[in-house]
Amino acid sequence: MWPWGHFGVAYILYSLYARGRFARPPRPEPAIAVVVGSQLADLIDKPLAWGFDVMPGGRAIAHSLLFAALVIIVVYAVGFIIGRVETATAFVLAHLSHLLADLPLRFYLGYPFGTEFLFWPFLPRQTFNYNERLIEPPEFVELIVTPLTDPIAFMIFELVLFGFAIALWYVDGYPGLGYLRER
Repeated sequence: MWPWGHFGVAYILYSLYARGRFARPPRPEPAIAVVVGSQLADLIDKPLAWGFDVMPGGRAIAHSLLFAALVIIVVYAVGFIIGRVETATAFVLAHLSHLLADLPLRFYLGYPFGTEFLFWPFLPRQTFNYNERLIEPPEFVELIVTPLTDPIAFMIFELVLFGFAIALWYVDGYPGLGYLRER
């Protein structure tokens, strides 16, 4: 998923969470934490893989569940210490949404092929050969997944998500924009 897609998913989820948990739109600091948290995994893994060539691919360290567990512990510890638990929750939710959004669509239909990155470093990057599948997904799975595997269709899907997130951000009163202007 591209950065705008990750932001879209994370902001929509956090806005819904804030409205459900606090009966209000997101506050400025948590909204900014959502932006940073939604991009963290790619900001770490992509340069390490593509810029420095020290990782096997763009989904390794920061896309793993091990890293996510460390992020949760550190971010909540800092959040408790400085009295920003709501901001910590926003960051963690955004980071976890990034991992969920990077899972292949087949995963959500019960076929976990391509999820090895979640278990880095315990599993190599690609342990499953797609041409030698032992379990073939039923045709309906392929029918559901195939349209969104087209790069143009997926780009449109991500832009719609981003547009919806921006519209929701507008409805929420642009949380975070005034905060950044003051700084």
